[in-house]
Amino acid sequence: MSDSDRPVIFKNGLVLTMDDAHTVLQNADVLIIDGRIAEVGPSLAAPEGAVEIDATGGIVMPGMVDTHRHMWQTAMRGYGADWTLTQYFVWYYLESGKLFRPEDIHAGNLLGAIEAIDSGVTTTVDWSHGLQTTDHADAAVDALEAVPGRFVLAYGNIQQGPWEWSTSDAFRDFYRRRIDGGKLAGFQLAFDIPGDPAFPEKAAFEVARELGAAVTTHAGVWGVTTDDGIRLMFENGFMSPGNVYVHAASLSSDSYQRIAATGGSVSVSTESEQSAGQGYPPTWVLRQHDVPVSLSMDTSVWWSGDLFSAMRTTLSADRAREHLEAHGKKETVTHHHLRAEQVVDWATRGGAKALGMDSSIGALTPGRQGDVVLIKNDASPAMFPVLNPYGHVVFQAQRGDVDTVVVGGRIVKRDGKLVDADVAAARAKVGATVDYLRETMGEEAWLRGMNPDIPEARILHNPYQYTK
Repeated sequence: MSDSDRPVIFKNGLVLTMDDAHTVLQNADVLIIDGRIAEVGPSLAAPEGAVEIDATGGIVMPGMVDTHRHMWQTAMRGYGADWTLTQYFVWYYLESGKLFRPEDIHAGNLLGAIEAIDSGVTTTVDWSHGLQTTDHADAAVDALEAVPGRFVLAYGNIQQGPWEWSTSDAFRDFYRRRIDGGKLAGFQLAFDIPGDPAFPEKAAFEVARELGAAVTTHAGVWGVTTDDGIRLMFENGFMSPGNVYVHAASLSSDSYQRIAATGGSVSVSTESEQSAGQGYPPTWVLRQHDVPVSLSMDTSVWWSGDLFSAMRTTLSADRAREHLEAHGKKETVTHHHLRAEQVVDWATRGGAKALGMDSSIGALTPGRQGDVVLIKNDASPAMFPVLNPYGHVVFQAQRGDVDTVVVGGRIVKRDGKLVDADVAAARAKVGATVDYLRETMGEEAWLRGMNPDIPEARILHNPYQYTK
């Protein structure tokens, strides 16, 4: 029996089950047999030949779920650190994004997929809107299938209208070859609805309905996708359960109510919303309207690619808004409404629910897939003591504290190191993409894209001058 087929047992850990009651178990075990969770509890008996992982002093939790990540852009990690959303659109949509070849999509997806499992994200939606041709789509899927995580392909193409690419014979052929009965964890259609009264996106919605695929869309992006898009979806009968509204940061109460009433959910990318300008990270208003929430990292062309950052920034942004609203009324917040526990739920169970996978992932209960993460780092002073486990996950832990990751019973990271992942080869592919882009664009354009102009500063007159 190979290691990948052996039962796995986590011993003596602090277990966050994320079940309906959010049960927390001290000094407990998690047993995985045949890829699924068999038992959770203290002092479990492990079958003969089981791989035993000492979780003493660590936190055992479900694998995290990212519901919106443009993985093809991993090849440009950090390039757009100083961009606004406008500069992102210009670079990817209008200018240099069309330079990406299939091999460049493959390179970004491969490194991005490895990065996901390394940081404890066991299920990721690849919001793949760089699929200019089905050759690009094949390259994206090849990369995802090469990495032992769970991946949902959200198919998109920013160089064409969704009514064009989704109805093409080439797309139908790709779906038949790679998705219908394929290896991926799921499939979505990814496109936006800017609000054209003619609603040309209707054709793409009809394709999604025919295929039984959910639609994921960048909604409530300031100045780009507004309440008009939500209204058109609603009036045409396409606000379906399972649809994921990404950002949803600048919508009206009516739009949030429509999302809630039709069974949709919102994928919040707080680092993105608070930096790029889609609107204020919306969890504070989503909670008011009882809209289900999941978390996502958007793109590492700007931001970090782990959900520890997503949890931390989301909780902080929500609390900052609550304080700000109170201060505007000359009031004081004395008790926080949003707790760390809820944000950990959004990063795990919330993502599972958004993807229609709540019966199989997102919690540590018998029968679910064996997607388990151990957060433990005995060499780190920040990983002791663990007193408030949810608070520790959100505010203390980071990707470097991910000791072990198991996906479907397969150990993909152990003792802080990836198992059977050729990181060097993935880095080499991304390096080749960077070299190609620099050469094709020219060094001047490459540097200009990475260093946008700083607008002229407006200095307010300050009548109070410091003196000796």
